[in-house]
Amino acid sequence: MPIFYDFERAPSPRRARIVLAEKAIAHSVVTVDLTVGEQLGAAYRAINPACTVPALKLEDGTVLTDNAGILAWAEAAYPAPALLGETPLEKAEIASWNARIEGECFHAIAEAMRNSAPGMKDRALTGPVNYAQIPELAARGMARLLGFFELFNAHMDGREFVAANRFSVADITAVVAIDFARVLRVRPSDAHEHLLAWRARMAQRPSMAL
Repeated sequence: MPIFYDFERAPSPRRARIVLAEKAIAHSVVTVDLTVGEQLGAAYRAINPACTVPALKLEDGTVLTDNAGILAWAEAAYPAPALLGETPLEKAEIASWNARIEGECFHAIAEAMRNSAPGMKDRALTGPVNYAQIPELAARGMARLLGFFELFNAHMDGREFVAANRFSVADITAVVAIDFARVLRVRPSDAHEHLLAWRARMAQRPSMAL
């Protein structure tokens, strides 16, 4: 049985938890406590030298050390449901929107949070290397996030799902990213009616409670 290295309060492993749940992939869980820096310790570095969660150790000992690898393995090993799409055009649209959400929303939130939070002084980027905060990047990240909310709300007008008219990894990434924005005390408002309606539909999926 695969071993999933997790920290429940972090957004990145939540993405993988949802993927594993949607595909009903049985696994055991090991918690890596980010609040005490366990991800930087020698024991976890031996598992994932990038010092990040999630990681997934397969039965043959292979360790997948990021969401991209975990998703690619899960999609190949458990094809149904197809979270990356089935037809070439579906795959293209889903991949495009997933990348856009990562870049324009997820990274914007991380940019704003990691460059402003006192607890992340000299930890402006994840991983084994310490990097100083740049306050200007925090302001830019917040502006990018607010702009994405407007763009995404307009995109969801008349759509049930983010891409390809089907539930996909793009929906998973968007749910986790938009929920993660709460760390900056940013939430969709009544002005984002299409975003909110989509999020309410997503909440009906059991995996989204993970």
